[in-house]
Amino acid sequence: MERLNLSHSIAESSIDIEAVAGFSAGVQKEDGEIPWSEGGKTDPWDLVESAMGLSVAGRLQEAKHAYEWMKANQLDDGSWWAAYRKGRPEDKTKDSNMSSYIAVGVFHYYLVTEDTKFLKYMWPTVRAGINYALSLQAPTGEIYWAKNGAGKVDRMALLTGSSSIYMSLKCGIKIASMLGKGSLTWERAKSRLETAICTRPDLFNMMKTRYSMDWYYPVLCGAVRGTEASKRIDRYWEKFVVPDWGVRCVCDRPWATMAETSELVLALSAMGEKERARLVFNWIKDKKYDDGSYWMGVTFPDAVIWPEEKTAWTAAAVLLAYDALNDVTPGGRLFSHEFWNPAKRVAGSGRDYFLRRTPGNAAALGEARG
Repeated sequence: MERLNLSHSIAESSIDIEAVAGFSAGVQKEDGEIPWSEGGKTDPWDLVESAMGLSVAGRLQEAKHAYEWMKANQLDDGSWWAAYRKGRPEDKTKDSNMSSYIAVGVFHYYLVTEDTKFLKYMWPTVRAGINYALSLQAPTGEIYWAKNGAGKVDRMALLTGSSSIYMSLKCGIKIASMLGKGSLTWERAKSRLETAICTRPDLFNMMKTRYSMDWYYPVLCGAVRGTEASKRIDRYWEKFVVPDWGVRCVCDRPWATMAETSELVLALSAMGEKERARLVFNWIKDKKYDDGSYWMGVTFPDAVIWPEEKTAWTAAAVLLAYDALNDVTPGGRLFSHEFWNPAKRVAGSGRDYFLRRTPGNAAALGEARG
């Protein structure tokens, strides 16, 4: 791979955090639900990401209300329907990734607020969501993606989805530890899943390798780390990255998407490659509407914005990437590989070194907003 020229000075990336979060908050309904867009559908994974974006901006009540919606709408087996519209289920698929991601959102909220009571309140929801996902784990470690509305398991595993579940397990195990709950079963499942992600690409749907998420998600979640992470990112860089435009959603289409670009920024930042991450983020910081929302995608080189839908989860992805680059909140370290390194834990304490470094209260956030 031809490395990017990073010798020149990179301008400081800046965004209007309040405007971006204000757009997402405007989409949120009174009961806490956050659909994709005004009048659009809601899915559990993107709702959680949208809530995380609100937390970055210090909109903690709105974020908490979103998690309360998740708690209220969880099904008896720990899952959620894959899509809702106007308060009713639209897609009765039960996706393993969508069901477990609540753990990531809840732990992120804790990093920002240090609210242990909230962890306790959400623990039954987190536990049930993760247990549903693990009920679909294959003996070889990968996790089948879903059950259909009739309860039949679709025995297809998705690398992106399984990687996201790996991140959910990390957060769930951390929450369990903080609350004094046992997590040995989850730890063993995480180990099997990591082995599958890192050594058994044949276990996953190979048709999805044209999607950029299959490229960077194993790194973003921390299953692939160190030298192997660098090799993976470099190996497929030119396949997915288009300088000045962003990251292709799929490798064979001239279409860059802001969410995928933001997630690559998160993955690069997680590896410690902040300079390269900042350069990539600079490509998208102006690809936005006047109301603070970001384009979902843009075609190149003709610069057609497509689709024109304004989504809360795209805004959230941008906010999360910005936080990872600029340490707006302690939640900016959520995906950092160094953060999850046990060697960084303070001896004799259940607190993490990084949690000690930065205050996580709402008052401190007020100084960072905007």
